[in-house]
Amino acid sequence: MSTVQKLSLALVGTTVVLMSANPANAITLSKGSTTATPNGIFSTVLGATTIDFNNGINDPNGVATYSTPNAIVQGDLPGQYAAPAGDKSSYLTISPADSNVQGNTGPVTINFKKALNYFGLHWGSVDTYNSIAFFNGSTLLRTFTGSDVSTPPTGNQTIPQDNLFVDFFADPGETFDKIVLSSSGVAFETDNHSYRLASVPEPTTTLGLLAFGIISAGSFVKRKSKLV
Repeated sequence: MSTVQKLSLALVGTTVVLMSANPANAITLSKGSTTATPNGIFSTVLGATTIDFNNGINDPNGVATYSTPNAIVQGDLPGQYAAPAGDKSSYLTISPADSNVQGNTGPVTINFKKALNYFGLHWGSVDTYNSIAFFNGSTLLRTFTGSDVSTPPTGNQTIPQDNLFVDFFADPGETFDKIVLSSSGVAFETDNHSYRLASVPEPTTTLGLLAFGIISAGSFVKRKSKLV
C-alpha cells in the first residue's frame, strides 16, 4: 500500500473519529422580552416563522403539525385559563386530559417536517407544572419545566409572576423535529410559537471536504518525495 493510500485511510478514520467524538448535545434555554403587546410577545430571532393562533393553528410554511386544534382560546375564564399578560389575541391553552376545563387535551405534540435549531414561545403566567420536551425523532433531548423559567414568588405572591418570551436553541451539532407541551395542572398558556429551520450541510458537502483533504494530502506527499 502506498504512502498516499495509507494517509487517505488515516484521514477517513480521523474524520469518523471526529464525527463520533462530537455528538449532539442538548437544548439551551434563553429568556427573552417581557414587553407585552395586545398580540402577545414575539420572537426577535432572525429567520424565525411565527404561528400566532389568530387563524387557528396555521403554519404559513406548512412545516408544523399540532396534535389537536381544539385548545385555542381568547381572554380569561376563571378557574380554567388566563391570557398571557397584555395579550388580547388568541392563544393555546393546555390542561390535563382528566380535568373538566376547556383545553383539557392532555399533552400537545408538535411535529415538524424539517429539522429545527430554534423554537420559542410567549409563556404566560409560568407554572412549575408546565413542561416542554424536545425530541429528535423518538430520542428525547431535554425537558424544561416552569421551574427552569420562573423566579420564586416574593412578598405576598403565592405563584411565580413571570410572563415572558422564552427561546430554546439547539446546541452546535444538534437539531430537533418534535416538541411536546404538557401540564399536570390548570393550565399551560402560550402564544406566538416561533421556529427556525436548521442549516444542515448536505452529505455531499462533507464528502467533498474529505476528498479535498485526501487530494491535498496526496499532493503534499508527492512534493515531499521530490524534495528528498
